[in-house]
Amino acid sequence: MDDKQSRDIELLKLIGKKSQAAFNQFYQDHISFILTIAIQVLGDRTEAEDVCHDIFIEIYEKPHQYKQSKGSIKAWLAVKTRSRCIDRLRKKRPILVQKLEKLDSEEAVKTEIHVLNQIENKLLLNALDQLPEKQRDIIYAVYFEGKTQRELAEDFNKPLGTIKSSIRYGLNNLRKQKTLLQWAKMDRE
Repeated sequence: MDDKQSRDIELLKLIGKKSQAAFNQFYQDHISFILTIAIQVLGDRTEAEDVCHDIFIEIYEKPHQYKQSKGSIKAWLAVKTRSRCIDRLRKKRPILVQKLEKLDSEEAVKTEIHVLNQIENKLLLNALDQLPEKQRDIIYAVYFEGKTQRELAEDFNKPLGTIKSSIRYGLNNLRKQKTLLQWAKMDRE
């Protein structure tokens, strides 16, 4: 565990004891990271600031939600932020969420790449190893190489619909993996 992670864990413990100074420091250390993700997912700074406010209130009230065994604090914050943003989009703009989830545009792919880059690479790579080779290669190219679906269709010499199906099936298979399910649910505990 690195020094930053150890420091953040200590700050969360102090926040659990209602230390305002620890909360202020944790806030200063992570606000820009959380705000960046929220703005990219929501596309609206005011909405993103509201999500950040809600996240930090929750952290102040329930710092024990973080579980060290499930990943880094940064990954926990990324998942928490993305989850809250998507919840907000679902309540306000269901059509926008459908577009985001379908990954039909380069912008949606870029947003997903940003969030996934914050997640523990080892956990994802291990999970990817469990996928069929075709799905693994396509998911890897989208999320780690930043390729668009059209580029993949050309690279693999496959129809765009086949590429989209492979991504959808690959993501569904990833969602079914127990280690990823446990990790993704950690911010709801």
